Amino acid sequence: MYGEASGGSGSSGRRSRGGGSPRDGSRDGGARRGRGRRRRGFGEVIAEDGGALSSSRAEEGEPPADPVEQARAICLRLLTGTPRTRKQLADALRKRQIPDDAAEEVLSRFEEVGLINDSAFADAWVESRHHGRGLARRALAQELRTKGVDSTLIDAAVSRLDSEQEEETARELVDRKLRSTRGLDRDKRLRRLAGMLARKGYPEGMALRVVRRALEEEGEDTEFLGEEQF
Repeated sequence: MYGEASGGSGSSGRRSRGGGSPRDGSRDGGARRGRGRRRRGFGEVIAEDGGALSSSRAEEGEPPADPVEQARAICLRLLTGTPRTRKQLADALRKRQIPDDAAEEVLSRFEEVGLINDSAFADAWVESRHHGRGLARRALAQELRTKGVDSTLIDAAVSRLDSEQEEETARELVDRKLRSTRGLDRDKRLRRLAGMLARKGYPEGMALRVVRRALEEEGEDTEFLGEEQF
């Protein structure tokens, strides 16, 4: 009874002073506690956002301060979506002023786990550029040299293209270009078509042979066309 009466009068007193019921007070307290939780939650959001921003900055080119971690972040970013040679990555690390020992550690580790594979890079490059652009072995080898691939790996990659395949591709290139040269005189057609093959790395002898054959099939007289015309 006393508890009930006391609780009743206390409730009445609180209602008169605070203008609300104990339930209201409970809600106020809950709200305050809720606000406290929200403040804590907001702090967590800020921390998460800060982490996301840090990650974003790393992706935008601001990797962690440790040189090895910097090197790892840079290499992973550069390898995303496209293979790179070891030299390409080494040049990028040098440009970012990564110490040589940190760069060497990361590059060697990436080679160990297969993230850097110059041999596979060279093979894929030859396959893609020959079938996609019609480049001959000489042009392919030059491109791979500029990317820092070892000469032994280059030789192995371009050797996958034999002379017969190379000449077949040259003929396909000439066939596609032949129509656009119609209306020109014979010598100009020869120079234009052979020059196109030369720019793609085909040997002069092969280029001239392929073009002469294509012109002969169109009825052109190439009997007196020699290599001096090329």
